[in-house]
Amino acid sequence: MSMPEKVNNLRQSALAENLRTIGYALLIALVIRAFFFQPFNIPSGSMIPTLLIGDYLFVAKYSYGYSKHSLPFSPPIFDGRIMSRQPDRGDVVVFKVPTDNRTDFIKRLIGLPGDHIQMKHGVLYLNDKAVPRVRVEDFVRRDEYGNVQRIPQYRETLPDGVAYNTLDLIEDSVTDNTGVYVVPPGHYFFMGDNRDNSNDSRVQSVVGYVPFENLVGKAELIFFSTNGSAHFWQVWRWPSAIRWNRILSWVD
Repeated sequence: MSMPEKVNNLRQSALAENLRTIGYALLIALVIRAFFFQPFNIPSGSMIPTLLIGDYLFVAKYSYGYSKHSLPFSPPIFDGRIMSRQPDRGDVVVFKVPTDNRTDFIKRLIGLPGDHIQMKHGVLYLNDKAVPRVRVEDFVRRDEYGNVQRIPQYRETLPDGVAYNTLDLIEDSVTDNTGVYVVPPGHYFFMGDNRDNSNDSRVQSVVGYVPFENLVGKAELIFFSTNGSAHFWQVWRWPSAIRWNRILSWVD
């Protein structure tokens, strides 16, 4: 075999090895994403103050077992869930919106199957009992121009003992006063912590009751957060744009 042929064979062998390595890496990444953890970023303010726009978090895919929505593009290869475990009231959950079965939403689980849910003057009622809430310090929001907005904030505690803060942006808004929602069997009722700025199960035409099959996973850990004040190429602005105090914080 001539020297040029040996060089060519070595190049082909190296290329094949590189392609195999890339293929293995993609396969491992796909397995991790499908069965263990999926990264998710927060694009809207519906879960403020718990989650902020610009938060990046890991969603545990194994928390409730696996459905077709655990896989990328939700291939219709099976129905229901395997290795299923029921979610807990108060969990922050990523789910596929049942109105299209494609869009990912993240909200807090408020109602379990059979629960009666209602809002009266901004107070959450669960099975005809008001969920305790106490006024805490205002949530302070600053825009890019330095203007400050103070929003009333409440500490809400579910019967299971799960406690979290909610915002009351508008007093007696449309979603602050609702009829009674009765959660059907095999479904769940979700609400955003930013109560007056959240399309959730209270808006039946947008979200409504969410089937167990549509749950993707439980939000667990914020691994990165940015306030959006720096573009990716503005390296010199990264330190001030990163919310350092939110990195590696658990989602409550």
